[in-house]
Amino acid sequence: MGALKSFVEVRPDSHFPIQNLPYGVFKPDPTSPPRPGVAIGEYVLDLSEIASAGLFDGPLLRGSDSFHQPMLNKFVSLGRAAWKEARATIQKLLSSTEPSLRDNATLRQKSLVPISKVELLVPTAIGDYTDFFTSFHHAKNCGIIFRGPENPIPKNWYYLPIAYHGRASSVVISGTNISRPRGQSFPVGDSPPSFGPSKKLDFELEMATIVGPGNPLGKSVDVNDAANHIFGLVLMNDWSARDIQGWEYVPLGPFLGKNFGTTISPWIVTLEALEPFTCDAAKQDPPPLPYLAEKVSKIYDLSLEVQIKPAGREHAIVVTKSNLKNLYWTLTQQLAHHTVNGCNLNPGDLLGTGTISGPDSDSLGCLMELSWNGQRPLSLNGVTRTFLEDGDEVIFSGVCKGDGYNVGFGTCSGKVVPSP
Repeated sequence: MGALKSFVEVRPDSHFPIQNLPYGVFKPDPTSPPRPGVAIGEYVLDLSEIASAGLFDGPLLRGSDSFHQPMLNKFVSLGRAAWKEARATIQKLLSSTEPSLRDNATLRQKSLVPISKVELLVPTAIGDYTDFFTSFHHAKNCGIIFRGPENPIPKNWYYLPIAYHGRASSVVISGTNISRPRGQSFPVGDSPPSFGPSKKLDFELEMATIVGPGNPLGKSVDVNDAANHIFGLVLMNDWSARDIQGWEYVPLGPFLGKNFGTTISPWIVTLEALEPFTCDAAKQDPPPLPYLAEKVSKIYDLSLEVQIKPAGREHAIVVTKSNLKNLYWTLTQQLAHHTVNGCNLNPGDLLGTGTISGPDSDSLGCLMELSWNGQRPLSLNGVTRTFLEDGDEVIFSGVCKGDGYNVGFGTCSGKVVPSP
């Protein structure tokens, strides 16, 4: 697989070689309608042009209008057989040995657009967004910070992937500014709660599943079939206002402390592209209940990094290095649990993993952990931070290292701007 080459020039450090081929939605210019594309090196392959040229000629995609849609929902709903057919066709068209596109100058000019010249959009119409809480180290650290070290993780956490329902309307694409939220926070003494811009604005390093085929209302998804309902993954920043969250979350969980903005990366990396990087998932003790017991429990060896570019500074500083394999509950367990009560998922839905923290001090997935809720300021090349300040930019990246190639996600970034 590593020897496969494209006729499109791809730098050795690129996240988007022919082994990846992540899907997104873009506009080649401001007046153009959105259309699906695939990233290859520094270019986007316009799948609407490839479809119009009749090059998707397999039995499942021949004549399909799924690449003439403004979102990827129709394509992701088709299922794994159609995804594999599309991937095989695109890989063949882009390979260095295939002349169909390589030697067709007119089609090449129409279909290969520099990424630097396009507008990237949220790739699916996200009907629903759920955020899980599935990293052991994050759960433990949060418990110690707020409840003390005696019993930091509640018993139920070990038996089910805990989650809450988020706000799909405020999911935005990488590069979108995030306005500092306003809300209530803890009262001091006997006074009423304070109101104003959050003083504890945080990032959360997450990834998220993009749901493929859904399930009917009332019918659950078997955990051992759940991978067939996952189209791929994106990077996700679950921006969090810790002071607002801390005051409001009892008894129903997060609300205004979370729903002001969630940033995702533009490229959906498919499970097929991630397959070479599978590894054993974390050992679960106690064993999960039968409906969550997987025949093969796997995750992906996917390196994650967070940088902060402080306001007014030229360079970003790495503050965290983690890995997707730090999750306790797998992506497939999350999806299966979501449906076990008969809840129906739909194509394009977003399922966040929760903050992905590792065991070490430099692998913690949010500032609340890194600064221990403000008690330990971080030094960022001459400036300090406990939480985010206006003008700070947060940049996530994620990549799997293959044999001579990368399979990556690009970046997921956002800048904090003052409260309106």
